[in-house]
Amino acid sequence: MTLRLYDTATRSVREFVPQEAGKVGIYLCGLTLQSPPHIGHLRSGVNYDVLRRWLLAAGYQVTFIRNLTDIDDKILVKAVEQGRPFWSIAYANELILAESYRALNVLPPTYEPRATGHIPEIHQLIAKLIADGHAYPATDGSGDVYFDVCSWPKYGSLSGQSPDDMQSAGDAPDRGKRDPRDFALWKGAKPDEPADAYWPSPWGRGRPGWHIECSAMCWRYLGSEFDIHGGGLDLTFPHHENEIAQSQAAGLPFARYWVHHGLLGIGGAKMGKSLGNTLDLAYVDSLGVRPVELRYYYVAAHYRSRIDYSEDALREAAVAYRRIEGFVQRAAERVGAGQLGELPGAFAAAMDDDLNTSAALAVLHEVLRDGNMALTGGDDVTVRTALGSVRAMLDILGVDPLDPAWAGDGHAGDLRAVVDSLVALALEQRAQARGRKDWAAADAVRDQLQQVGVSVEDTPQGPRWTIGEQD
Repeated sequence: MTLRLYDTATRSVREFVPQEAGKVGIYLCGLTLQSPPHIGHLRSGVNYDVLRRWLLAAGYQVTFIRNLTDIDDKILVKAVEQGRPFWSIAYANELILAESYRALNVLPPTYEPRATGHIPEIHQLIAKLIADGHAYPATDGSGDVYFDVCSWPKYGSLSGQSPDDMQSAGDAPDRGKRDPRDFALWKGAKPDEPADAYWPSPWGRGRPGWHIECSAMCWRYLGSEFDIHGGGLDLTFPHHENEIAQSQAAGLPFARYWVHHGLLGIGGAKMGKSLGNTLDLAYVDSLGVRPVELRYYYVAAHYRSRIDYSEDALREAAVAYRRIEGFVQRAAERVGAGQLGELPGAFAAAMDDDLNTSAALAVLHEVLRDGNMALTGGDDVTVRTALGSVRAMLDILGVDPLDPAWAGDGHAGDLRAVVDSLVALALEQRAQARGRKDWAAADAVRDQLQQVGVSVEDTPQGPRWTIGEQD
C-alpha cells in the first residue's frame, strides 16, 4: 500500500507515512449531542470507517478514537428549554447515534470518550497555556479563560485565513477579552444555565470550551503526536484551527495529517437542525431504502465531494446496490459463498489514490459484468473468482451482502418481509401456470412483477427475484 491522502494543512495530496511503523492513530471529531443525528452527520462515520477498513486491510493496527461532545452551549440551551438535565439529553442522543452507526455497519471505535470525562486533562492544558503566556483569565469577573490568538503567529494556517480578516470568536462577550478573536478555553458559571453543568477549577466554577475538549482527548488517548485528525469540512475553522493553536502552543506536536470530508446538503444548503432541513434514518426507512443502501449512497461519492441530497439519487443508488446484491446472491447459490477473494490491482490503486471510492466502484462493476456473463454461460470457475473478488471489494466499503452485519436487515420498516411474501405468492401462481403450460399467464405474472420493479430470473435452482434490473 502506498496510500495518498489530501492533507488540509498542506493543501496537497501527500503520501501517508505513519508515525510508528505498522500502527496508525486516528482521531475523528464526533457529534455534539444536542439533537439526534441526521444523515449528514452519519456520512462522517461511514467515510472514516472506509478509511479505517482500508488501513486494516493493509495490515495496520489502528487505534480509532471518535469523541462525543456531551456538554456545550447548544446542549445547555436545550436543557433549559426542556427542563431536563443536560446529561440526559446528551445520553439519549448518544444512544440513537450508536444505534444508527450499528445500522450502517460502522465498526465501533477503539474508544469513544465523552468531553465531561476529561476535565482533569482540560485543566492541565489550560494551566500550561496560561503559564506559557498563550492564555489568560478574564478580568471581568466572569471566570472565563481565553486563548490569546495574537500569541500564536501560525494562527490561521490550517484554514488559510489571515487573522487580520477574522471577526470576533463569538463564543463569549468581547468585554473580557484582550482581542475579540480570542476564544474560550474555560467558561465561568452563569446564572441562566443549569446549576449542575459546572466543575470546580483554579479559575472558579465553570465548564470547558468546545475546542479544548478535543485537544485534551487527543492527548489522553493518542499522545502528544498522532497520525490523522478527521472531521467535516465545516470544522476546519474555527474548531480545528483552534485545536492546532492551543495544542501546539501547549507543546504538543499534534496531528500529522488533517483529513476533512465534504458535507451532505439539501437544496443547496447545509443540512442542519437550525435550518429545519434534516433527514434521519427513520425517514430513509420510510422510503423503503435499507441502511446498506444508504451506506452505498455515501461511498459511491468521493469522501471530499459535496453530496446534495435528492430522493431520486438515493433511490438510484439503492437500485445500483440491489444489482450488486443480486449477483452476489445468485453466485453464492451457484458456487457457494466461499471466502473473500483477491482485490483487483485497479481497485487498490483507486483506494490508495485519496480513497477514490468512485473509481473503485467502477472497477467493481467491471468484475460484476464478467461475473454475470459467467453466470449466464455456466462458467462456474469464473463465477467463483468474480464472487470472491466482488465480495472483497464490497467488504472494504462495508457493504458485502453476505456480511453477518447485514443479516436480517429489516430497517426498511419490515417492508422487505411483506414484499418477500407477496412476490413468493406471485411466483407460485406463475409456477402453476407454467405447470399447466399456460405460457401467456406465466408471462403476464412476470411482466406485472417487472412493472413494479421486480426482476425474475429462472435458474436451475428455481426462479430468483431481485428488485431492480439485472446487469
